[in-house]
Amino acid sequence: MYVDFKKHLQAELEKITEAGLYKDERVIGSPQQAEITLTSGQKVLNFCANNYLGLSNNPELIKAAREALDTHGYGMSSVRFICGTSDLHKELESKIADFFGTEDTILYAACFDANGGLFEPLLTSEDAIISDSLNHASIIDGVRLCKAKRYRYENADMEDLESRLAAAQEQRFRIIVTDGVFSMDGNVAPMDKIYELAEKYDAFVMVDECHSAGVVGKTGRGVTELFDLRGKIEIITGTLGKAFGGAIGGFTTGKKEIIEMLRQRSRPYLFSNAIPPLVAAAGIRMIDMMTETNELQDKLHHNTDYFVNKMSDLGFDIKPTESAICAVMLYDARLSQEFASRLLEEGIYVIGFYYPVVPDGEARIRVQLSAAHEHEHLDKAITAFRKVGKELKVI
Repeated sequence: MYVDFKKHLQAELEKITEAGLYKDERVIGSPQQAEITLTSGQKVLNFCANNYLGLSNNPELIKAAREALDTHGYGMSSVRFICGTSDLHKELESKIADFFGTEDTILYAACFDANGGLFEPLLTSEDAIISDSLNHASIIDGVRLCKAKRYRYENADMEDLESRLAAAQEQRFRIIVTDGVFSMDGNVAPMDKIYELAEKYDAFVMVDECHSAGVVGKTGRGVTELFDLRGKIEIITGTLGKAFGGAIGGFTTGKKEIIEMLRQRSRPYLFSNAIPPLVAAAGIRMIDMMTETNELQDKLHHNTDYFVNKMSDLGFDIKPTESAICAVMLYDARLSQEFASRLLEEGIYVIGFYYPVVPDGEARIRVQLSAAHEHEHLDKAITAFRKVGKELKVI
């Protein structure tokens, strides 16, 4: 049978390639940082990593991980409830809860698992999930696994959200679900208005802080800090794989009873190995560093403002952003790939995003700023964008 299936796959792959939608992977041969080295030997500036605070190659995190290798070994070889829980896991969970002002935390292998394992243990067909239309794929998949009635509202549209909440009054429990920062556009969810509507229509709230924790808010505590809602949102999910060191690991933090129920019934938690002790140890050190100083957040905010303003002045079509994500709109998939390739020749590593990662006709270059970038890095990228933009008649 595979002979026929192989032909089918080959034909589908050819269609993807012909449509200009095939995704190639560039291979990096150095640590993740502002300047990286590809296996081709080319040195480039990286402007498309989730390394918002520049911690992916931070000496303090590396030291903490190395020490944990000596004291706790390499891996746990078990799920948490059997023999996979270490003192480092419990300490990290406590520190994450303190950081966000919540009551308890549960760790996962990734935030994709945290979101995928969130809804089914908590809600039934009697309940309702009201989800933003631009929520991350992991949220969408998690919602699909749950039998609750689904409502979808247009991105950050509070009138539409209110209409969905009104329609969901016939259900037992209602949860509003949103990304804190929408990863393709960079806009921030209006959490103050969402919270008001939740109170008005007797709902509770879940927010994914993957692209906002470490980035948004004066001290990087995310959208709940930005909108003065720290400790008021019932469920927060997030990751250690972006601003918080860039390795792996996700979490859900929130109300104690919710976390307890997830420990009992969340399948990705019950059936996946615990994160390695070295990752937990680095996460602990990361939280401590962010508590000790605001230097990295301040630098990230400065870098983002500088880059976005300069790019807008050049005439690029930039999506409004309140995060470290700068979406440079090109609209055409092939153009986004060609633009990214030409930028690589100029020493700037970015990726063109196009369908199905973003809606058809909404292709773009997503630039992600980092506290690891220095001014000369930003200026080099801006100069390269100007050169390629003029050559391809984008500006």
